[in-house]
Amino acid sequence: MALDAGAVELPEGRLAVFRPGAGEAWLPEGAEVVTGFYPDVVAWEGRGFSVSQAPKGEFSGAIVFVPRSKALAKDLLAQAAALGGPVLVDGAKTDGIESLWKAARKQGDASAAFSKAHGKVFAVTGGDFSAWRLQEVSEAEGGWITAAGVFSADGPDAGSELLAAALPAQMKGRVADLGAGWGYLSAAVLKREGVVAVELVEAEWAALEAARKNLDDPRARFTWGDATAPLGDPLDHVVMNPPFHPARAANPGLGTAFIASAAASLKPSGKLWMVANRHLPYEAALAAHFGEVSEIGGDTRFKLFSAARPARQGRR
Repeated sequence: MALDAGAVELPEGRLAVFRPGAGEAWLPEGAEVVTGFYPDVVAWEGRGFSVSQAPKGEFSGAIVFVPRSKALAKDLLAQAAALGGPVLVDGAKTDGIESLWKAARKQGDASAAFSKAHGKVFAVTGGDFSAWRLQEVSEAEGGWITAAGVFSADGPDAGSELLAAALPAQMKGRVADLGAGWGYLSAAVLKREGVVAVELVEAEWAALEAARKNLDDPRARFTWGDATAPLGDPLDHVVMNPPFHPARAANPGLGTAFIASAAASLKPSGKLWMVANRHLPYEAALAAHFGEVSEIGGDTRFKLFSAARPARQGRR
């Protein structure tokens, strides 16, 4: 709509498109998608687009789709501006597009914003945004290596800390950490007696790269993939702190998909260990996929579950 209204112009030539969600209806033909989010990579490659985790080659301009993280949004705009051409920026008001536009006008040359419904589009045509770049990895509280814009980038999440402390001293066999992030829960699992292997399944490329730096253990395997898809080999344990904020509004459906994936990936004797925000209604999903569910602790913010006897229809 912004293009049709003449509010912004699409640069001619090869374009880099940063972080478009799989649900975006349109991208310019021949654009290179730049994203590290695995489900979006699969979706855009399936639609015939070239996808990379960093822009490669020469570009005449770029488009940035604004993520929820303010710091990551500024970093993406800085990366796009460094390519040398104009940058179109598209985002929802609930994801901070208004504040990003105001900041861009102070930092460089930004057009007036085209507003429609809950979104805005503006163009950046000049200016030095290099100060907005983030380090690819950083050291967080406790010496952990994390990455820009990932969940819990400043240090261990309180919910994950609760779950790590509640895990049994012995966890024999093969374990998977679904939505493993930069590896905090997996590090706790590797300290348990009897662990043969831990598979970290994470959709964000940057988070998984940080996890590789945090876990110097030959039993750790790193899988860039979709944690809602069942794993191939049956597991003895699954641990997880599932995400529930793909947008500003909480979406417990994502955690429900993690629960189904865990049940489908576990041996009949396998167990799930899970933490969730206390207000999220996961009890029904757990009961639907497991024959035995127990709340094993928590606090005013979080609840911890163990679940056993994965339902027959849940397994492959």
